Amino acid sequence: MPAMLEVEGLHSFYGRAHILHDVSFSVAAGAVLVLLGRNGAGKSTVLKSLIGLVRPARGLVRFGGQDVAGWAPQRIARAGIGYVPEERRIFTDLTVLENLEVGRQPAREGRPAWTPDALFALFPNLAEMRHRPGGQMSGGEQQMLTIARTLMGNPLLLLLDEPSEGLAPVIVEQMAAAILALKAQGVTVLLAEQNRHFAARVADRAVLIESGTVAWTGGLAALDDETAWPE
Repeated sequence: MPAMLEVEGLHSFYGRAHILHDVSFSVAAGAVLVLLGRNGAGKSTVLKSLIGLVRPARGLVRFGGQDVAGWAPQRIARAGIGYVPEERRIFTDLTVLENLEVGRQPAREGRPAWTPDALFALFPNLAEMRHRPGGQMSGGEQQMLTIARTLMGNPLLLLLDEPSEGLAPVIVEQMAAAILALKAQGVTVLLAEQNRHFAARVADRAVLIESGTVAWTGGLAALDDETAWPE
């Protein structure tokens, strides 16, 4: 299967701090790839470098065959990469429907467009609170809303930063089911995650990040080996 995303020799800094060192990996179209690693390993910096919130110092980020490294975040989003930050960042004064409208982008050629009704089918919890302000929702419901709002941009590639963190087990299961449903619809997903069981439930392949470098890459079968997981 052709690659939707190819990352080659990525180096990123925060000020003078060298965070990412020669990071390389690829994500096949329609696949789910998980970035594993401890807190501070560099997983979130990888995602922020891909979406343009951190400008890579060196390296290539090929999306759909085009190098987007150094592009502004809004240009990358319009090209078809959606980003769900760890902090969620919903509009708390806006209702669920209004939050979804904020994320709307035109349909992409050859792909069905996401609509509120389609997203309510993906996240039934949101359907029951479509007129509720975001500030009156639980953390898990806000996480679902953030993903749904990003999908309103009709991304070809979805970046998820720690989607299961701090969520109740029942919500984590719903989140896993939603990611698998997205995969079934052809959405390519790259997520940063620490939850081993959640990652094994949704991912096809994994990349282990340690101290800003790629320490290991492999398929799901290798995830049974404890050495492939951070302690």
